[in-house]
Amino acid sequence: MKVVHVITGLGVGGAETALYKLLSRWRGLAEVVSLTGTGPVGDRIAALGVPVEAVGMRPGVPDPLGFWRLMGRLRAARPDVVQTWMYHADLLGGLAARVAGGFPVVWGVRHTNLDPRFNKRTTLWTARACARLSRRVPERIVCCGEAVREAHARIGYAAEKMVVIPNGFDLDAFRPDPAARSAVRRELGLDGDAPLVGLVARFHPQKDHRTFVRAAALIRSRMSGVHFLLAGEGVTRGNEALAGWLGEEGLEGACHLLGRRDDVPRLLAALDVAVSSSVGEGFPNAVGEAMACGVPCVVTDVGDSARIVGETGRVVPPGEPEALARACLDLLAAGTGVRERLGMAARRRIEEHFGLPAVVARYERLYEELAGHVRHRRVY
Repeated sequence: MKVVHVITGLGVGGAETALYKLLSRWRGLAEVVSLTGTGPVGDRIAALGVPVEAVGMRPGVPDPLGFWRLMGRLRAARPDVVQTWMYHADLLGGLAARVAGGFPVVWGVRHTNLDPRFNKRTTLWTARACARLSRRVPERIVCCGEAVREAHARIGYAAEKMVVIPNGFDLDAFRPDPAARSAVRRELGLDGDAPLVGLVARFHPQKDHRTFVRAAALIRSRMSGVHFLLAGEGVTRGNEALAGWLGEEGLEGACHLLGRRDDVPRLLAALDVAVSSSVGEGFPNAVGEAMACGVPCVVTDVGDSARIVGETGRVVPPGEPEALARACLDLLAAGTGVRERLGMAARRRIEEHFGLPAVVARYERLYEELAGHVRHRRVY
């Protein structure tokens, strides 16, 4: 069975990471086509031996020639199934697959917050267009969480086509690592027992770094020795908005901005508490990865975050720095023993419900079902 994956881009993000993880365990043939460029995740996918091609469309710019190139790529590949990832790829990849050869299409939907304050107009327009086409273009719509399914059913997506397949996590790559605790603190110039709270997320309005910074200031006002590790695309001292917030709160020396890193498992395993401060999520990879590393999490109640954490961490309302700070302080004050017990419970929860092999198997069964239906139609 051959699957072609069409994705909007291959920078660092939740959908891109989910695709990489799926392909890291994929046993069939696969190709990846990015509507824009290849990016760092594209390089990682290519290292798996999976062909990666970029159509070269410019974001937000209509490109009939790019659409024609996409159709040509699909005709040449002759896939059994086309899986698309994110709204623009759902729309353009889905239409191209239908026109190029009537290939069965699976859309991938990962958003819950469609608030205009946190989304580009083109994203909202594309989501609405997909809702109108959802009864005609895709055979199935894969949602990464229950909250995602509910949000898209509300805006008109074909509910009868939706299936929920959560993100999966590699428990070999993300695991407790006692050596990381001291090594990362040495790298940051901290004492070996300094409390460390972390947020691993690209800089984007939906990740709400502003609320995290406000919460960090409240935490420092009540527990002065706490430090904060922030990593992700755009999370650097060169980010004027982020640097300005740190300056306003007097946190320059307490917040360590690491930018995009390739050693995320090591960084997560070094934390005392991992945080997701988002105002919108589908199924956040960083939360599951931190849990797999044996780290208790404080998350905002968006998307499937509360479902992932269960009783192993703390859940607070989005956009409330005081509540976020209280939850972090609660875990920090509870002591090492309590955090270790919660962290081990968190890892067991990921292993039992969100292990990568089981998630990949669900995709395999879905693709096999759709490919079998098409073969049946062609024969009879």
